[in-house]
Amino acid sequence: MPTKKSAGSADWSDPDDAPDLTEDMLRTADTFDGDRFVRRGRGRPKSAVAKEQISVRLDPDVIAKLREAGPGWQSQINDLLRQGLGLGDTGRRAA
Repeated sequence: MPTKKSAGSADWSDPDDAPDLTEDMLRTADTFDGDRFVRRGRGRPKSAVAKEQISVRLDPDVIAKLREAGPGWQSQINDLLRQGLGLGDTGRRAA
């Protein structure tokens, strides 16, 4: 007659002997708000002041001049518009 296989480890470990939590363990741990699981999505965290996505048509020569600035040229449009409208600096520094 076949014997049953053990479903788990026969060794018992005392929960009081659990290892101390490290920063790395906390960084990768699941986060809960009460009983609700808080997902850590991909990408960077949401900004407190989110920008609004719009669609705008620009002349080809304007786009070519903006692209000369290299990577991040789309983000620089906002800074140029703020300067042109006299709205001041947002505090964000270009890389």
